[in-house]
Amino acid sequence: MILENRLNIIDQIELARVEEKISKQKAKQLFDSGDINKIEVGTFAGLALIHAYLFGDIYPFAGLIREVNIAKGNFRFAPLMYLELSLKHIDAMPQANFDEIIEKYVEMNIAHPFREGNGRATRIWLDLMLKKELKQVVDWNRVDKEEYLSAMQRSPVKDLEIKALLQQSLTDKIEDRALFMKGIDVSYYYEGYSEFRTEEL
Repeated sequence: MILENRLNIIDQIELARVEEKISKQKAKQLFDSGDINKIEVGTFAGLALIHAYLFGDIYPFAGLIREVNIAKGNFRFAPLMYLELSLKHIDAMPQANFDEIIEKYVEMNIAHPFREGNGRATRIWLDLMLKKELKQVVDWNRVDKEEYLSAMQRSPVKDLEIKALLQQSLTDKIEDRALFMKGIDVSYYYEGYSEFRTEEL
């Protein structure tokens, strides 16, 4: 099923290609314009703003809570009827140290509030929390795709794996533009998008 989009694209491969290009351009703009520093850190409102910024030119549902139940493989994300409650709970979760931040990130991943693009928006959201509270961010280049995906898959039951994986990849280069751009490329690669390099768009 092709997602409804503002570009009237009806071919899945073409949509994926255009989505990657436009949203990576927007991620670059988010950093270069300084708009990234205006985002509310650690709240759903902040995450919705990131999502709308990245995908607003492509999808009418960008930044809006999904209206359908979704699953990935055998895992069902938060049911629609509990989603708003779940997001309020996540907003109220503490984020004062590394463990609390990752626990909040894991809960947001389980909520999966958007129809599409959750992982990519939420990884930026995670880095903003780490940057504000710990003066660190993840160097995503050092996080192996398969290890990350399997750790995230297991995180609703046991989050030790994802904590260990991300903790060993922290860096204090929080304003490093090249690191941010490479991080976007890796984040997209996790989701199967790797045709464009953010830096070159």
